[in-house]
Amino acid sequence: MAKVISKWLLIIRLSFADLWYDKKVSFCIIASVISVITPLLLLFSLKYGVVSQLRQQLLNDPQNLEVKIVGNLNLDDAMFDWIRAQPETAFVIPLTRSLNTQADLIKDSSHFVSNAEIIPTASGDPLTNDLPTIDNENKVLLSALSAEKMQVTVGSRIKLIITRQLDGKFEKGVTELDVIGIIPENRYSRTAAFVSLNLLIAMENFYDGYQSDLFATQVGKLNPPNHTSFARARIYANSLDSVAPLSFKLREKHIETRTQSNAIENIKAIDRVFSFIFSVIAITAGFGCILSFTGSFLSNIERKRKDIAFMRLLGFQSKNIMLYLINQAVILSCLAFFVSIILFLLGNHAFNSVLGENLISQPIVSRLQFRHLVVAFMLTMFIACIVVVIGGQRAIKIQPAESLREV
Repeated sequence: MAKVISKWLLIIRLSFADLWYDKKVSFCIIASVISVITPLLLLFSLKYGVVSQLRQQLLNDPQNLEVKIVGNLNLDDAMFDWIRAQPETAFVIPLTRSLNTQADLIKDSSHFVSNAEIIPTASGDPLTNDLPTIDNENKVLLSALSAEKMQVTVGSRIKLIITRQLDGKFEKGVTELDVIGIIPENRYSRTAAFVSLNLLIAMENFYDGYQSDLFATQVGKLNPPNHTSFARARIYANSLDSVAPLSFKLREKHIETRTQSNAIENIKAIDRVFSFIFSVIAITAGFGCILSFTGSFLSNIERKRKDIAFMRLLGFQSKNIMLYLINQAVILSCLAFFVSIILFLLGNHAFNSVLGENLISQPIVSRLQFRHLVVAFMLTMFIACIVVVIGGQRAIKIQPAESLREV
């Protein structure tokens, strides 16, 4: 065992010594590999950076995951249970008739929002998932635009006012709400207030002429009905790829839907186009890399026929010669890859600095993860070793007598 290790270490030392002795040839081989690896890394980083950034922007906008119901329907509890049971569904909550989902929001006489959207929310809502949960009818989450118009912050108290016409007379219903959170504008850009479902139901009852505890009034019908069906629903898929299947299932139930399918398909199309372009260039560059390795190492082997023959004369067997050549290939490839990484980082920084400044929505246009670099390194080593093994078949056939021909 010690003898094997000693010979292996000797082969490694010989590999390093030979590469250092032929510094110019080694440099040419390294340069040829760098010229292939660096552009490939930069190209893939652009493809991955741009597409992943666009995809992340779509994912960060929950409205792209929404499956909107068109028109007013009659959705009962069984239908809502069916929607929740679908594997593509992330969140669903009932909605009342569209005419009953608007109200005025008022802080004072100078700060108010007219006809704001009143939207029900609950735990798990993609639009409010990192904000405080609304656990009663007296709390509200405001959109950023609503909060800006009313000049309110978390902890402020506002009034929600709705108006109905009953027996020919106009009547206002007023309830006070505590602001417990502000929804960022990139999630919801319009004026809106997110409230509990019970508050939205109370609004619909008020509009339908019933008395309500939340909207104190002395007139109207008593005992509002229990809501066992709703006109619409807020539905969100759990991923971009789930939007289309969920929408299709709803249409099969005769529920017309509308989604951001165009935006989703656009990003998928960009991904496919980039993948095709990269694949063509990668295959071409990979073929060039193989040719570069093949030409470099075969010419190197041919140039060192006497040296290899002399090694055979000294007792090195075929497997030792092959290991010697593989060691040289690995050393050269590692050096080339290391330099390529440095050049890639410089190019990556240039892309993000120059292009990122001109693309406000995409400050990062070039990016690679560590696993991508590991895969690139392994592929480089694999190609180098395969080429050397193929070319080394000629080397192991060199006879020891060739070293004596010119003696």
